[in-house]
Amino acid sequence: MNNEEIAIRLEAHNHEIGSLKHRVGDLEEQTQTIQSLALSIDRLANSMERMAKEQEQQGLRLKKLEDEPAERWNSAKKTAFTTIVSVVAGALATGLIIVLAQYI
Repeated sequence: MNNEEIAIRLEAHNHEIGSLKHRVGDLEEQTQTIQSLALSIDRLANSMERMAKEQEQQGLRLKKLEDEPAERWNSAKKTAFTTIVSVVAGALATGLIIVLAQYI
């Protein structure tokens, strides 16, 4: 190998090294972009998890609010039924006492 061939090969290697440096620079940018995207996805996943928990809690509160009128209605029905039965029982007891008092 003479000096001219060495110079040509050296120039080719220098050109290839420059090309490789450029490719490495591009890869570093891509890696940074991918890392940034991964962090964004992680934050999004955490946010969605918190939202799902909050939505579940809101669902429980909504169910409780929806059930409250039904519970009140059931309580009112029980109270009305108890009152009617008490009035009828009281009237029957009073009638029985009056009938028994007439025979005494």
